Amino acid sequence: MFCPKCKRLMRPDTASHRWVCPACGATVPLGSGKEVGRSTPKEREVSVVETKSVTLPTTNEVCPKCGNDTAYSVLRQTRGADEPETRIFECTACGHKWREYQ
Repeated sequence: MFCPKCKRLMRPDTASHRWVCPACGATVPLGSGKEVGRSTPKEREVSVVETKSVTLPTTNEVCPKCGNDTAYSVLRQTRGADEPETRIFECTACGHKWREYQ
């Protein structure tokens, strides 16, 4: 509730059942005025997937760690826009990651 005289925020005084302005001392009966509230949104449930479901493209690239000949690959722009993209690999067997700068 805002004070009708000085427009400051009033505080409830439960002993006198009135709103009291701390700045100018004006009082207004509790329950007068409009009550404004805000509802909080419900929390969404998030399910955690334990298995690794990868839909990345695979390529014939030898893993430097385990020697497996299949890896997931993705292209990323890791340097300036005028530089070529970086190819990032992840071994399908051991999960080792490495980069190839083109």
